[in-house]
Amino acid sequence: MAKPEKHLDDTYKSLLARREADSRLRCLTLRNPGAVDFSSNDYLSLSTHPEIKSAYISHLRNTEQFSLGSCGSRLLDGNTTTAEWLEAEIVNFHGALAGLLFNSGFEANTGLFSCAPQPGDYVVYDELIHASVHDGMRLSRARTIPFAHNCVLTEDVSVVAKLGSLDDVLCGLLKGEDSERVRSGKSNVFIAVEGVYSMDGDVAPLKRIVECVERRLPKGNGYVIVDEAHSTGWIGERGRGLVCQLGLENRVWARVHTFGKAMGCAGAIVLCTPTTRSYLVNYARSLIYTTAMGYPMLAAIQTSYDYLKMGRADALLKNLLSLMKAAHLLLLSICHRHKPPPQLFRINSTPPESPIIPIFSEHARDLARHCQQRGYTVRPIVAPTVPKGTDRVRLCLHAANTVSDVQGLCLAIEQWLEERFVKDSLDSTFSLASTSGTSKL
Repeated sequence: MAKPEKHLDDTYKSLLARREADSRLRCLTLRNPGAVDFSSNDYLSLSTHPEIKSAYISHLRNTEQFSLGSCGSRLLDGNTTTAEWLEAEIVNFHGALAGLLFNSGFEANTGLFSCAPQPGDYVVYDELIHASVHDGMRLSRARTIPFAHNCVLTEDVSVVAKLGSLDDVLCGLLKGEDSERVRSGKSNVFIAVEGVYSMDGDVAPLKRIVECVERRLPKGNGYVIVDEAHSTGWIGERGRGLVCQLGLENRVWARVHTFGKAMGCAGAIVLCTPTTRSYLVNYARSLIYTTAMGYPMLAAIQTSYDYLKMGRADALLKNLLSLMKAAHLLLLSICHRHKPPPQLFRINSTPPESPIIPIFSEHARDLARHCQQRGYTVRPIVAPTVPKGTDRVRLCLHAANTVSDVQGLCLAIEQWLEERFVKDSLDSTFSLASTSGTSKL
């Protein structure tokens, strides 16, 4: 039998080669154990904290419920009293009515957004919402509409913004083909935002978002969903998150808290009403058709929450907030001394709202490589992960970092910038000389 003229691997190789030519090829890497971590999402450094590890091991030793895995989905044999008890504890901690554990934030979002909207409903989402929400929306039966990032009212929108504000989108729904269904409350509108955005580190204007939704949809058919993945653990009292910090527990329909960032472990929970929880148990495929978390992971989540509830993380948070300020001031001083063109090196002039500080550069890969070679783990984030033209090095601070660590990293960044100036100057001189020589010919 003759082989096909073109194998599937050939197609993949071509696509990968194209991505590599565009300097967009993704590869798996291993952490350098001796490097200073300025990359991971472990904001409070809980994943390696000695007290956390000791308490976790005690949980595993002092229980008769220990087993490596749950060995089934929660609807079959994977449900446990530990899982239900932990859900109740987390629900109480965040001031919610009910909650449902998921194996990851990705599965929580895909499960929630794929089944919650009904036919004829809408999902209005921030243009920078996480990929997991996009995947959930694709599986749903709702129509989806983006709005400009963190823009609530028209006057918030930059003149270059391609999308309208949240208010613009909601007004459009009230005037569109299904306007009567939206106005009467027969069509639901789900509004999807994040508490903190993982690539830019900015905080959502959540109170204004909620007020806008309530004003435009007074029938109560506007349902705000907040992904608190990057705000869990460090924002609000004892790290309860942005919704709790703003006192919006009764005005936000659902929250997704994940445990793989500041909590230092893994997993997630959807906080919602008891009826919504029951609905998700019946319709969220990412819960129904997967093996539930085993005792080791449930114990890890419990250990991290116990640490927060006792106030043990307060000192860590204080150090983290101090480092955010120090790092930003050092980066600003680099900009003031060298005045680099924005396409080469730029940071936001306003103080950071989170431990995430993006350093924008069209040479993000080269800058990250330079820092890595000097013992600092930072990662370049490039298109298509972020919009084209916004490549950056994502600097992520942690409670275990020191002022000395931050100073060393900023010194490495400044050295790169100085070397880049020299290289660009030599390239420019060579280009002029070549042009001059050609013109003489």
